[in-house]
Amino acid sequence: MRTRGNGSLAKFLMVGAAAGAAAFVPAWAQQVETVVVTAERHAENQQDVPLSVATLDNEQIDAIFESGQDIKALAAHIPDLYAESSNGRVAPRFYIRGLGNTDFDLAASQPVSIIMDDVVMENTVLKSAPIYDQADVEVSRGPQGTLFGRNTTAGVIKFTSKKPAQEMDGFLTGSYGELGTANLEGAFGTGLTDTISMRVSGEWVHRDNYINNAFTGRNDALGGYDEEAARLQLLWQPSDNFSALVNLHGWSLNGTAAIFRANIIGPGNNHLNGNYIWNKVFFDGGFDTPNGPNNPQKYDTLGATAVLAYDFGNMKLTSITGYDTTHGKSRGDIDGGNPGGPGFIPFQSDTQDGLDYLHQFTQELHLASDTDNPLFWQVGAFYFDTKYEDATYPFFVGPTFVRQSNTSWAVFGQASYKLTDALTLTGGVRWTDDVKGMTANGPLIAPIATPVKLTGDNISWDVSAAYALSADVNLYARVATGFRAPSIQGRNLAFGSPYSTARSETITSYEAGIKTELMNRQIRLNVDGFTYYLAHPQFSAIGGAGNSVILKNARAGLAYGLEADGEWAASDHLLLTGGASWTHTEIRDANLTTAICAQCTVTNPLDIFGNARLNGNPFPQAPDYMFTLTARYGIPLANGGEIFAYTDWWWQGYTNFFLYKSLEFHSNGNYEGGLRVGYDFPNKAYEIAAYARNITDRANLQGGIDFNNNTGFVSDPRIIGIEFTAHMH
Repeated sequence: MRTRGNGSLAKFLMVGAAAGAAAFVPAWAQQVETVVVTAERHAENQQDVPLSVATLDNEQIDAIFESGQDIKALAAHIPDLYAESSNGRVAPRFYIRGLGNTDFDLAASQPVSIIMDDVVMENTVLKSAPIYDQADVEVSRGPQGTLFGRNTTAGVIKFTSKKPAQEMDGFLTGSYGELGTANLEGAFGTGLTDTISMRVSGEWVHRDNYINNAFTGRNDALGGYDEEAARLQLLWQPSDNFSALVNLHGWSLNGTAAIFRANIIGPGNNHLNGNYIWNKVFFDGGFDTPNGPNNPQKYDTLGATAVLAYDFGNMKLTSITGYDTTHGKSRGDIDGGNPGGPGFIPFQSDTQDGLDYLHQFTQELHLASDTDNPLFWQVGAFYFDTKYEDATYPFFVGPTFVRQSNTSWAVFGQASYKLTDALTLTGGVRWTDDVKGMTANGPLIAPIATPVKLTGDNISWDVSAAYALSADVNLYARVATGFRAPSIQGRNLAFGSPYSTARSETITSYEAGIKTELMNRQIRLNVDGFTYYLAHPQFSAIGGAGNSVILKNARAGLAYGLEADGEWAASDHLLLTGGASWTHTEIRDANLTTAICAQCTVTNPLDIFGNARLNGNPFPQAPDYMFTLTARYGIPLANGGEIFAYTDWWWQGYTNFFLYKSLEFHSNGNYEGGLRVGYDFPNKAYEIAAYARNITDRANLQGGIDFNNNTGFVSDPRIIGIEFTAHMH
């Protein structure tokens, strides 16, 4: 019988890897590679960019997603970046520097922007796109209120696919592991004519159902999924100064939604108790049909992007057009059990949420000067339009349909001037206008035929200075503002309660740091400190004894912290990377309160109505510290091949799940590790490796549902498998 939390295998592998690494570290050493980023919309050395930006390389990306993980697997692999979801593999919620949104509704706005191939993915389902055939992943921490897509208060995660080229290139990777976990990923690119090149890539991910439903007696009832994704890119370059890139993409998911487990937490602490059995649940709900799958989830998405660029010689004009559409639904046994338990469950809850349709259109024009002169400038305009219908089906009555729309316009500009060889000043400004509307109908409400309408506009800006203290040491300072438009939350309508709204949220952020390359560029170490002030932050009061989702504006929010990213080329064979963050967040509002759970142990003071006073509480889902570590050790062979070992680890500190604080609904000390050991054939034509994800088989508590019982949801179990890759050059 498989057991959880047995770390003996992991300890053995860790000790072995450490001993092997220490056994041979030659005196000669390579240098860390230069990292090129586009955090300011043009290619720059990461060390020269006057803001906190971190990246993941291809080996890190491949390892993170090796066992079929979804986009949330990025959580904690970069300091101050966190992600979670109570919607399974769709609708992730991202947090940067503690700032995000815990709202699980499919219409929720988020302060972290996801940019995929130059197009902002605004809706939470669009943010779920699978990650494959990537050129790089960049995370810009802090408000990005000037240059990127939607104005954002927390930061940007930017994904860039590998682009077509004239040279033939491709790969095929297949893996298989425990629980029937299979992953097939491949890509092929080549020139079709002298002016046209193409790249086609795709991925298929599968996991067997592995969780038994002890209530119905059905084995292998849930936990699995099938996900397919494909991308076709065509690049036309008829001349040196014009290019047109067309990107057609889509993905489909058919699997299990989030798995909620009743009364697995506490009581009186946040420990998993005997009600948690990693491969067993006791569901009486969440069935599509009487004998159908538990907690089914299905989504389909299609999209297209066109990027046209014309180089005038001293400036470049770029047009970025994007269209994406999606639809699907998720159903779940929300109470996590049945009338008989586990534990005491006051009432049963079976709910389905989905998007009947969603259409998103974006258009951006961007004009930028060349980078050869002391003065660099860029200006642009941006248009965003989306319409969608989300449906909530509580099953004790019929479904409620909420239709929302959002239109936004923006113009922006930025300029950098190199005053001296050492000092560069940068400033930018953006005007944003945003309009949201909502109509709705359902069995428990009078139809809302005249749209509820919210409008907001804002001028955001940033200024920064970068100073090269030496060739290897750069100092920078940055002040930046950002804006999150007003929000409408209509999910409560399905349960006969009013909708709620929130006014605009704005942020002012101060940041300073040092970026260094030391010991003849064997070490890269970047450190920064930050503080930010939120005016009227938008929070979502989730759950509580009243079982509602309510938008609330606090008077203010405050945060400050430290971040560090490092890389050490310890030898020609050993490469180490690591990072750390410490972040303090605090709600500032003496009058802000929220409903609490009926069954957990709340530690906040209560008002006369039994609501928790929130002044001084941390932001929800904001880890107070994070640590990351990776190590790669390779032994070159005489035949040109290489034996290698790669390991990656993260640790996460105290993280409160809700607006109020309790002894049960938080995590503290979560961690996870992975290991790859393999052989690279000569000329890197093939690679074979064994891998383990969540190598210690640790069950990390990731979130909870508080309105009924001490329900929680946890991380995936350990997966051990093998992988084979073939490269074409």
